Amino acid sequence: MTDSLGNWRRTHYSKRIDPEMSGEEIIVMGWIHEIRDLGGIIFVLLRDRDGTIQITAPSKKISKELLEEIRKLRKESVVAVKGIIQESGKAPGGYEIIPNEIKMLNESKLPLPLDTTDKVRAEIDTRLDSRYIDLRRPTSSAIFKIKSRMLHSVRNFLEKGEFIEINTPKLVASATEGGTELFPITYFEREAFLGQSPQLYKQMMMATGFDKVFEIAPIFRAEEHDTLRHLNEAISIDLEASFCDQEDVMHILEAVVHTAIGDVIEHCSDELEILGVDLEIPKIPFERIDYGDVVDIVNSKGVNMKHGEDLSRAAEKAIGETMDGYYFITGWPTDIKPFYVMPNLETPKKSCAFDLMYKDLEISSGAQRVHKHDLLVERIKKQGLNPVSFERYLAAFEYGMPPHAGWGLGAERFTMCMTGVNNIRETVLFPRDRRRLTP
Repeated sequence: MTDSLGNWRRTHYSKRIDPEMSGEEIIVMGWIHEIRDLGGIIFVLLRDRDGTIQITAPSKKISKELLEEIRKLRKESVVAVKGIIQESGKAPGGYEIIPNEIKMLNESKLPLPLDTTDKVRAEIDTRLDSRYIDLRRPTSSAIFKIKSRMLHSVRNFLEKGEFIEINTPKLVASATEGGTELFPITYFEREAFLGQSPQLYKQMMMATGFDKVFEIAPIFRAEEHDTLRHLNEAISIDLEASFCDQEDVMHILEAVVHTAIGDVIEHCSDELEILGVDLEIPKIPFERIDYGDVVDIVNSKGVNMKHGEDLSRAAEKAIGETMDGYYFITGWPTDIKPFYVMPNLETPKKSCAFDLMYKDLEISSGAQRVHKHDLLVERIKKQGLNPVSFERYLAAFEYGMPPHAGWGLGAERFTMCMTGVNNIRETVLFPRDRRRLTP
């Protein structure tokens, strides 16, 4: 039988308890992580959001009824414990709690779908099927605390830089960049699509006089990838700024990365320790490497790459063996970049586009954009697209569109860089890929 909360309320999370509080009565709440019954004494590890608390129940100090009540506890049941803090050098955090009273708030079913203590490892699919249990594992929850801090840091940095946060539609009438990698949906009497990117909308915002905007929101790509670094639904951190070129927004991007990593190091030391990650703040500015030099390096590593091709996975690995940490690839061929990317005025075959890489992982792409209407129409046609499909977007370029540039940064890939995980699904609460649509 379970108890109600009644007038009990948590007084402390585990991180807020200090051995110097010895003698104080507190109330803690959470899940039963582990139980060790040694007969005359029972040790219970209670897990809350911030860590674990040792509940020590010696038969000489507590009632027989309470001891029996504790003995019946099941792993992962939800309990509330009222007790006295006592200093203990052997307990987690240097303290333990001697219980006076316990409330069983909800009993867990056994056996569990997976082991939350990590003594028995579970496969990724098992973990994702029971994500609500998997996220009780300290290694899993650490990833999302780091991701949360990173997103907070990015938003804070951009707001301090006077960027305006916007929200663009995720239901769209046509492709953002052309192509077929779209999820069609039924929209009343016609077909619509899930948005690939806020690209066209954030460019239209440059015509409003907002000057600097950003958005942190989902994007959807109907790519049939089945890799450790691709998702069909992801969070993109998007930015666009007027009266800027690609160099200006590259400086902003590297500052965002630099600041966010510093914030994570400062505020998530416990989580980094749990993951075994020795994170360092990267030096800025990041190194720039021209696309032509990338082709040469890739070929020198025995991977065939022709000028004008995008980076294959083998090419990414080859360049990742040469370049360490964060770096930009610049000077991409205009023909392989989207229509809205500005060609270099001096060398039109080269574009004003860039990718930000971390070792062999692309985490961001950006560029100076085409801001002149006629050139934009020309670029759309050159890529085999119909300007009529982009009529509403193009109209914004006829009434005074300033020069502008921007980028999109993948939140999950950036989280991979900071946490050291190899599978992008680890960085998403409920990942969506070509095989997974539940839970």
